Parts: sequence; C-alpha cells; structure tokens
Amino acid sequence: MIDPALLRKDPEAARRGLQSRGGRYVPALDEWLALDAQYRESLKKVEDLRSKRNASSQAIGKAKASKNEAEAQRLMAEVSGLKEEMAEAEESLSPLAEKTKQASLGIPNLPHESAPVGKDETQNVEVRRHGAPREFDFVPKDHVALGEDALEIFSTAEGAKLSGSRFALWSGKGARLIRAIINFQLDLHGQAGYVEVHPPLLVKPEILVGTGQLPKFEADLYKTISADGEKAQELYLIPTAEVPLTNLVRESILRPETPFPLKYAAYTPCFRQEAGSYGKDVRGLIRNHQFDKVELVWITKPEDSLAALEQLTKDAEAVLRALELPYRVIALCTGDMGFSSRKTYDIEVWIPSEKKYREISSCSDCGDFQARRMEARFKRDAKGATEYVHTLNGSGVAVGRLFVALLENGQQKDGSVLIPKALQPYCGFDRI
Repeated sequence: MIDPALLRKDPEAARRGLQSRGGRYVPALDEWLALDAQYRESLKKVEDLRSKRNASSQAIGKAKASKNEAEAQRLMAEVSGLKEEMAEAEESLSPLAEKTKQASLGIPNLPHESAPVGKDETQNVEVRRHGAPREFDFVPKDHVALGEDALEIFSTAEGAKLSGSRFALWSGKGARLIRAIINFQLDLHGQAGYVEVHPPLLVKPEILVGTGQLPKFEADLYKTISADGEKAQELYLIPTAEVPLTNLVRESILRPETPFPLKYAAYTPCFRQEAGSYGKDVRGLIRNHQFDKVELVWITKPEDSLAALEQLTKDAEAVLRALELPYRVIALCTGDMGFSSRKTYDIEVWIPSEKKYREISSCSDCGDFQARRMEARFKRDAKGATEYVHTLNGSGVAVGRLFVALLENGQQKDGSVLIPKALQPYCGFDRI
C-alpha cells in the first residue's frame, strides 16, 4: 500500500499518478480519502473525549481533597457520561478503521517518475535488443505443430482430458527438456548469488494480500478449503513464487547486520485462472492455467532498489543469452504496469511462427508498496528508527514459454529440434 502520509499531504499528486495508469483507480483513491478523513475525525473525537475524561478524573481528586463533595459528585457523573460516549465512539471507530484499510488495498502503486507515461501496451518503450531473429530457408512450424503433432513431446489434448482446457502434459524428451530448463536456470541463478528456496504451493490469504494479489485479483486465483473437524482452513494455490518468496520478510524487522540485498530464486508450478484473458492464446502452451516458472526476488534498502531492478533484469536476460535466443527488453508504460509495481521491464523472446516478440519475463520494482502491506522493515543501526524495505521480483524465466521458444527457434528443416549447447548437459541429448 502507499504511505498514507503521502496521500494526505498531496492527494493531487497521487491522483495524477493514478490518472497515468488509465484513471480507473482514481475512484478508489477518492473513496480512501473520504474514509480516512471520516476516520481521523472520529479518532479525534475519541481522543478529545479521553482527554476530557482524564481532566475530569484529576478534578475529582482535587475536589475530594478540598472536601467539595458536591463538585466531586458532579464531576463523577460527568465522567460516567463521558465513558458511555467514549464507548460508543470507540465502537464505531474499529469498523471505520477496517473500511479505510480495505479501501487502501484497492489503490495500486504510484509509478516512479522514470517509468514512461502511456495509456496501454502500444506506448511501451523498447530499451534494447539482443541477437537477430533467425532467417529460415523453410516455413517454420509453430510449437504446437512441431512439438505436439510431429514430435509428440507434449499434449494439450491429454492435459485437457485430465484437467480441462488450458492444461498440458509433457512426456519423453519433452518432460526431460522441461526438467533440464528448470535445473539449468536454478544453477545459473545460484552462480549469480541467489539463495534457492523450495516454498509451499498453498498459502494463507494474508500472504497474497501482502504482495497485492488480494483482494484485487481474487478471480484469477485458485482457492482451496479444507475441513479439519469444525475448523475450515482457506488456502490459495500460488500464482507465482513471488508470493511466498517476498513474504519471507513478512512482519519482520531486519537487523543492521542483514547482508542486503537478499536474493532468492525458486522453481514452482504456478496456478492462474486467467479470468480476464478469455479467448486469448487458447492454443498451445502460451497461456495455461498451470505453468512452471523460476522466480527471482530481491529485498533491498530503499536507495538501492532502482539499481537492483537493472541487475535483476540482466539476471533474467542471462538465461536467454546463454541459450542463444533473440530477445528484447521493453520498459512498460504507466498504463500497462502491474498493480504492485512502480517500474517494470518486460523481456520478450522472439517467436518465429508469429514473427514477433513474446513476453517471457516481467521484472518489477515495487518500492515499499508490498513491504507496507507485509510490515517488512529494517534498521540501519541498533538505535535507529525502522524503515520499510523495498521489494523486487522477476521471472527468471517462464519455463513453458522458454520451451516454446527453444522448439521454434531450434527447429530444423527435417522437423527435428537442436538443443543449445548450454542445455545439452542437463537434458542428455543434443537434438529431439
């Protein structure tokens, strides 16, 4: 969430920031401002009543000391009335505080000044490219015709039979290639100083609130409810390993000796209902309800997060460079950025059959937005005040989309697929 002091101090600046995101979040800001003003007014009333009660209580003592029993009785009746008024005011304060908090959870992060301003993806800015798309002397097949129909190394039909549409099943060399991609990425990121984590796939609702998936994106999540006697437990399947990794510092005050930056990497399956993507990429592996991803998360001091975003992006790029895949990096404009991000780079890999670049990684600096929701703080020295950490996350990279890129870019005229040299020791073959 955004620092409430900033919203109160300069609501117009916040409104301009939200307008640059397309304006649809401005009503959420207005709702919060109205509730916050109401809450502060109610809080002041409670504090004034408490102050008046305390003053009257002291006056009772003085009246009794001076043997002015009539005045003492009057003051005691006044205190009794104040207690009843206070109880009523305090009773209304708690639900109002909760309403204000819930309203704040509907406001996205404010864009950083260095993020390009724009209304949608058409106004994203290309930052750099690496590698030239391959020139084919034949018509390249798409990954479905190549991998599912010809090589038979994955099957969306089998996935649908087991789980419904937008699920896939890999087998034989396809399954081995998936495993190789995962291990290759984890080793590469481990060499870059990331601590590998193997987290739970089911998390509590408050963990998703911490990173911004709840309450805004509940329609995209898979929820499970387990009954334990009379007590039911509600858990969600993670949509990305960003969720458990970032929450490792939840409700913590990191000590001055903490070796910033903290850098975590995790492979997990990810689960998304893709509620807002009806009709998009229904064929093949591009947009499935279950997919594999290696995720990277950084925890930094505030002054280091923008530089960390540059390095995080380069770490994700290193995967594509090592596998000799052409790609480009784009800076997302304010209207296309994710809910929790203040600045984002997308990495897009070249897909020959579509003759265009496709997102394979998204790297974001969230500033203190998630840290405030998680109460994740640190101290610069033992006697110093606490400050909120900054959090960053990035795909390092999406496994299924990398599988697609490897098939399409490595395909040969005879229908086989060459495996990049860097990946061959992991899968045990050089061609499918």
